[in-house]
Amino acid sequence: MSKTSEKILLFLSDFIFINAAWTAYYLIRIESGWIPYSSPTSFLVPLSAVYLYWLVFFSFAGLYQYWFVRSRFDEFSSVFKTISFGCFILFFLIFLDDALSDTKAISRMLILIYWLLMVISVGAGRVLIRSFQMNLLEKGIGLRNSIIIGSGNRAFELKELIQKFPQLGYKVIGFISVNERSKAGSGILGTIDLLSAIIEERKITEVLIALEDDEKSKLFEVINRSQRSEVNLKILPDTYEIVSGLAKTNQIYGVPFIEIMPEIMPYGSKLFKRIFDIIFSFILLVILSPVLLLTIFLIKVTSKGPVIYKQSRVGKNGKEFPMYKFRSMIKDAEEYGPEWAGESDPRITGIGKIIRKVYLDEVPQLINVILNDMSIVGPRPERPFFVEMLSKEIPYYYKRLSIKPGITGWAQIKHKYDASLNDVKEKLKYDFFYIENMSLKLDFKIMVNTFLVVVFMKGH
Repeated sequence: MSKTSEKILLFLSDFIFINAAWTAYYLIRIESGWIPYSSPTSFLVPLSAVYLYWLVFFSFAGLYQYWFVRSRFDEFSSVFKTISFGCFILFFLIFLDDALSDTKAISRMLILIYWLLMVISVGAGRVLIRSFQMNLLEKGIGLRNSIIIGSGNRAFELKELIQKFPQLGYKVIGFISVNERSKAGSGILGTIDLLSAIIEERKITEVLIALEDDEKSKLFEVINRSQRSEVNLKILPDTYEIVSGLAKTNQIYGVPFIEIMPEIMPYGSKLFKRIFDIIFSFILLVILSPVLLLTIFLIKVTSKGPVIYKQSRVGKNGKEFPMYKFRSMIKDAEEYGPEWAGESDPRITGIGKIIRKVYLDEVPQLINVILNDMSIVGPRPERPFFVEMLSKEIPYYYKRLSIKPGITGWAQIKHKYDASLNDVKEKLKYDFFYIENMSLKLDFKIMVNTFLVVVFMKGH
């Protein structure tokens, strides 16, 4: 089952069963005559409002996050916890409304009845979907193209185990050898040097790592070569100590996979971060529009060249995108190739120095944020030329590309502007700190500090 199909089924199931729970609740409260009420209530308006409430609540709780081959117990457990917390909030809101409107409470036990109906109804719908998904996988429908990294005993044992349990959802296309000693054949597709090309050519979505004891040193190379592709990486437990702190155990049908999780921010927080990025970007563009129009005029009349400078940058998972800035340098400033700009770079124009001081040159990147290429907060995106160079110079540089880049970040408020490779190496420590400690609280702290930098004109 594809990601899109699964999400459509989840939305459809919740739409049916959330509304079914409300219908049953309405019949019990109003039509049954068992519970007295002061005045009859409408049916459709509350039904619509309650559905929207749960739709938003489920989204922030991560119930629409893509969970490939999730067990029915885990699904029901998540639904149970989310509905329980959601009903607690509803109870509090109803209690507050009764107090403010001086309404006589008929029976607050009604919320318990509604909670029970929601748990049974929505929980049953989710379990049915997972059962349907398992049934399809057992028939070989919806399996995901997978490769196994390794060509030793552990790799072949893993393949046998996967074939024994088709419910796991993996379709093993072949093996990737980590050394030249491995013989061709036996399903070996190539070596890890060709990993990126094989992933793209074979449309691989799952990379399963089963290295022998003497091959553990190759793990980071495998991760590095996979980071430019949207694949899920899983390893077997005895290599866990190598990526301690970056993984969580996920065991289904006795197969003890460990899933590498480069993003530690909870799904609900990531969703909130994305919504905030869009709203904040629109508001800021509107508020700054007079200043932006003046900036456009000044850039145009003081130097030759386009007002908006478009430059290719590397984003999440190594994907390139055009990043927008107000031009702060002379036209064709990099005609002899990419280079870092120092604080007193002669290529910077007079207006360029001013807009750099207050970070106005970065404002067009709000468009990149709206287009989902960037976030407000995150590591600064780098140019492909420098990413290629830095990947060779700095171990584990790929980790920096595991999240969306940002307009401002922890490194930008803690270190000076990049003028050399040493500056980049120093700022990389701050980027790693941010990636390992991502949270809405840290984002807010960075935004406040960025605001202070702009106000006191401490920009580059």
